[in-house]
Amino acid sequence: MAALPLLPGEASATIPSSLQLTAETRQELQDIQAYLNTIRTVESDFLQTSSNGEHASGRLYMSRPGKLRVEYTPPPAILVVADGTFLIYYDKALDQVSYVPLSASPAGILLDKRINLDDPALTITDVVDDGDTVRISVVRTESAGDGSLTLFVTKSPWQLSEWEVTDAQGITTRVTLANPVFGGSLNAKLFEFRNPRMPGEGDYPSGR
Repeated sequence: MAALPLLPGEASATIPSSLQLTAETRQELQDIQAYLNTIRTVESDFLQTSSNGEHASGRLYMSRPGKLRVEYTPPPAILVVADGTFLIYYDKALDQVSYVPLSASPAGILLDKRINLDDPALTITDVVDDGDTVRISVVRTESAGDGSLTLFVTKSPWQLSEWEVTDAQGITTRVTLANPVFGGSLNAKLFEFRNPRMPGEGDYPSGR
């Protein structure tokens, strides 16, 4: 089964007591924050790799705030939907459905209505600028045990290219966007979950 990059664990995480940022880095973070808050929708193929050695691919749809759909290319019989309230994980092979509040998932940070890196509710744990890409790692301050989110934003111009979610067990899953389309129109039905185990409801159509 492909590792899910979105569900939280239950162990605790350690937050650095202080992260010293230069004035230049702080300005860069403000610029990236402004860019991220212009993103309303994303449609993209993706590649997924996990530190436990698992690999997967598929297509994802994002509509901020709060909406996400991740379709995995078989063999993983997995579908992930964020409907604005819950992150829903549907394993078709096992016929299992799991619900996690978006506020309890580090991936939910990316889906927030507004990303505010100065908000005390978020703690920046690391910033790395390699000249071409800025990597920003954050956790929710009061629930760091849910895991961390790392955003990869390329420069000139700014563009979200990848993200990583590290769960409480230390497993890191990276999602790399391939030929993303930002700002397009997405069907709202993509983000509706119809539980196939409930009477009168069946599997929902592919987003393709």
